[in-house]
Amino acid sequence: MKGRGILWVVIVTACVAAIAWAAPRSVMAQKNTAGIGIFEGSGDIGTVLHKGSAEYDASKQSYTLSGSGENIWFAADAFQYAWKKVSGDVELTADLEIVGKEGHQHRKAVLMIRQSLDADSAYVDVARHADGLTSLQVRYEKGAETQQIQSNISAPKRLRITKRGDYYYMSLASGDGEPQVASGSVRLPLRGEFYVGIGMCSHDKDAIATAVFSNVDLVTGSARTPAQPTLYSSLETIEVGSPAVERRVVYVAREHFEAPNWTRDGAALLFNREGRIVRIPAGGGEVETIDTGFAIRCNNDHGISPDGTQLAISDQSQEEHHSIVYIVPIGGGAPRRITQLSPSYWHGWSPDGKTLAFVGQRNDDFDVYTIPAAGGEETRLTTAKGLDDGPDYSPDGQYIYFNSERTGTMQIWRMRADGSEQEQLTSDEYNNWFPHPSPDGKWIVFLSYEKSVTGHPGNKDVMLRLMSLADRKITVLTKLFGGQGTMNVPSWSPDGLRLAFVSYVLVQ
Repeated sequence: MKGRGILWVVIVTACVAAIAWAAPRSVMAQKNTAGIGIFEGSGDIGTVLHKGSAEYDASKQSYTLSGSGENIWFAADAFQYAWKKVSGDVELTADLEIVGKEGHQHRKAVLMIRQSLDADSAYVDVARHADGLTSLQVRYEKGAETQQIQSNISAPKRLRITKRGDYYYMSLASGDGEPQVASGSVRLPLRGEFYVGIGMCSHDKDAIATAVFSNVDLVTGSARTPAQPTLYSSLETIEVGSPAVERRVVYVAREHFEAPNWTRDGAALLFNREGRIVRIPAGGGEVETIDTGFAIRCNNDHGISPDGTQLAISDQSQEEHHSIVYIVPIGGGAPRRITQLSPSYWHGWSPDGKTLAFVGQRNDDFDVYTIPAAGGEETRLTTAKGLDDGPDYSPDGQYIYFNSERTGTMQIWRMRADGSEQEQLTSDEYNNWFPHPSPDGKWIVFLSYEKSVTGHPGNKDVMLRLMSLADRKITVLTKLFGGQGTMNVPSWSPDGLRLAFVSYVLVQ
């Protein structure tokens, strides 16, 4: 009996050990508090089937991370992470090589700033995938779905993530040069201390993938602060019907530009910078200036005719620099004056191409007007006290959508194209600007500021929000740092699947 008891204990112990070995491994089981180079600890975050590892080669000053895990995405993560606990401002830079050609094309290596080691923690990272895709990813709160901004740079060698206050942005370099700002910023307030580090995910729960991080530089605390921060503008698009919020960068520059329009064939985007209208291929590329003759002080109120042959501009070159609406050929040419009175700011073109909608300041009041595209007399459509702005036609030409502060805060309205039946569509805690109907007439997108913000200034936390016209339900499309210049004018793609906008970064 005694021998059988010993045998039974041995069998039970072996079974328990086997079960434990086969079970998925979590961060609690895999956490390693031993230091590794500049990092304090490492371990597997979330649930993984195969134990990861983190090694430091002091002679090469490089880190080799091997990790399993299904993904760093959705509402929870699974990957190998080497980390250091910090607070305040931080910047992490590294050269990156994903080892080998085998494995999932979306296995990814990351530079990450994370609130906690929980699998569903809020975080921001710069993620480089094996296929070259590189993104700024963010989970805005614990357990929320991950969102991303995809860079237009493929397979960069050197990556950087920067946190300044509550704002984060990515910088990338294809070679050995200094990384350059490569996206707009995201805002994520973190509490107290948080984790900064490097990570690796195989994107396949049954596999392990490896990456090497070298020339790693971690800077904590406030960096040098110039008298004025440097502004970067990021031209982006976003898929409206995608289940995941995926923004894509088209063009980033160390300058101020604004207000994209999509050409009618979907091949290019137009925007204004330094008083000129420029064109860029929708997939990115070289920027080309459109000839607008003497009109070299164009503002952010411009748009393309329904047939794609003409461009309406609002220019401040004449008459004491008051804005005047002109039309030029889409390929460039001499401006033809439309509004005789100023200031006037173009905003919409009727679907039949015969009428322009604009905002005019007359006797100290800003109201919505229409005028024949061929020129002629202007017709005033709004008379309420307070600012009326941002008129844009519905695709059937029956309505004009606009924003008005006549009820105390800036809200979205619509009226018949002749100005009758003026109706308020939103009434909430935000100030809502610049409504733009989708090409199929089912949605309007608009820009929302916090209630405390007056006017439509730049460099503010704003949202692009989407309203279904069928039930008036409003959803948040994306959050960004922007405002004035983000989406002043119609910016839907012709197929109605994407929107173009501009976000901004203030670099210190």
